[in-house]
Amino acid sequence: MSDSSASSATYHQISPEQRKAILRRVNRPRSGWRALWDWLKLFQIAVFLFLIIKTFIVEAFKIPTGSMENTLLVGDFLLVNKAVYGAQVPFTDIRLPAFRSPGRGDVIVFEFPDRSMIQSEDEKNYVKRVVGVPGDTLEMRDGRVWLNGTALAEEYVIHSSPGGDAVAEDFGWQRNFLVRRAEAHSGYHPSRNTWGPLIVPEGNYFVLGDNRDNSYDSRYWGFVPDSVVKGQPLVVYYSFERDRLRRAPWLTNIRWSRLGERIR
Repeated sequence: MSDSSASSATYHQISPEQRKAILRRVNRPRSGWRALWDWLKLFQIAVFLFLIIKTFIVEAFKIPTGSMENTLLVGDFLLVNKAVYGAQVPFTDIRLPAFRSPGRGDVIVFEFPDRSMIQSEDEKNYVKRVVGVPGDTLEMRDGRVWLNGTALAEEYVIHSSPGGDAVAEDFGWQRNFLVRRAEAHSGYHPSRNTWGPLIVPEGNYFVLGDNRDNSYDSRYWGFVPDSVVKGQPLVVYYSFERDRLRRAPWLTNIRWSRLGERIR
């Protein structure tokens, strides 16, 4: 007799009462504690996966200032690729292998290099554009950036206050990185729009905001060490125009046209 015939015979030998009893046991509802335990296991797995993704792959960030207009706007929420430059293992100085290093023109998210100057959590993470990589010579002449002796064509740059050219004591750090060190202490008077030429040291990057007249960036506080780089923004997943007074702002203040916009 074949296996299928044997199974069929066995099935027909079970009485209707026995079949009903078997179905009742199979389909009986789970106890409340068993259902709660199954739900907790699923919740723990979900939390674990979320933490892994947030720590090593993708994290959400918010844009609090206008220093990157019009590339990024205040109220933009970004998804940031943390794996591309090598995510940092929490509570250690260990970084995972990177796919590549930040390059000229990349928009990066990084932790502010001087933690003593951070006054709130909103000031902890910055978003700027990389203008210079290790070994580059940079300078700015009347608001235009020169890289290794060539003027850059930066279509993404805007000048919101073109009439001024602020001079600040913050620029004093630049003297230690000038190409002509002998003139550093007497003849060097940098300003917001005119400074350099500077040499970017190894393991560091020079970053600027796209809104050049309204950006607190490397001109003021120096280079970004590669150890504080967190990742590269990928896309705007949400954008909210918080300063507009409209009816139903939760809906009407959303910048629908920016949702899903890739960051370049």
